[in-house]
Amino acid sequence: MNRFSRPGSGWIEVVTGSMFSGKSEELIRRLRRAQIARQRVQIFKPKVDDRYASDHIVSHSDMKMASQVVKCSQEILQHMDDRTEVVGIDEGQFFDAGLVSVVNGLADRGVRVIVAGLDQDYMGRPFDPMPQILAVAEYVDKILAICMQCGAPANRTQRLTEATDRVVVGGAEEYEARCRRCFQPPIPMVAAEQPGTGRSET
Repeated sequence: MNRFSRPGSGWIEVVTGSMFSGKSEELIRRLRRAQIARQRVQIFKPKVDDRYASDHIVSHSDMKMASQVVKCSQEILQHMDDRTEVVGIDEGQFFDAGLVSVVNGLADRGVRVIVAGLDQDYMGRPFDPMPQILAVAEYVDKILAICMQCGAPANRTQRLTEATDRVVVGGAEEYEARCRRCFQPPIPMVAAEQPGTGRSET
């Protein structure tokens, strides 16, 4: 058992914002400081995020750290070392809803947990499970990007393709950071009306 494994001594930190705001860079910075302090660190990323490397968390500015790839939140617990003091989780929005109980459980065990991820999807809607993690975290930092249209502070992610799946992994070719004024969410498709009834299909 490590010296931090005492009930109530752990906590959750969240680094959130739009794409290109520097979330992964900030996560890496905090984890490197923990390593310099000779704390035991483990880092996890979802398997779906393979944009730059399959076994590293990588920022858009090419900062990187080796990480363990997991398919779901429960695999984080399976790979946990009892001596670990700090856990980093990148791209939290790509995990299942179980991530909330996982990070809560780790914090209860005395682990410092740092989660980075988008707080909104391409429609501007809260991106689960990040809102739930934000609610239970002790520390939350929302980082703003720069709007790629007008240069104002940006907290939204504009999808540039016509894909309609909620999760579409991509970079600068698929997404831009936008401010509230420049953000243009796609218009949701309206259900086709049933012929002769004027009512939408359900």
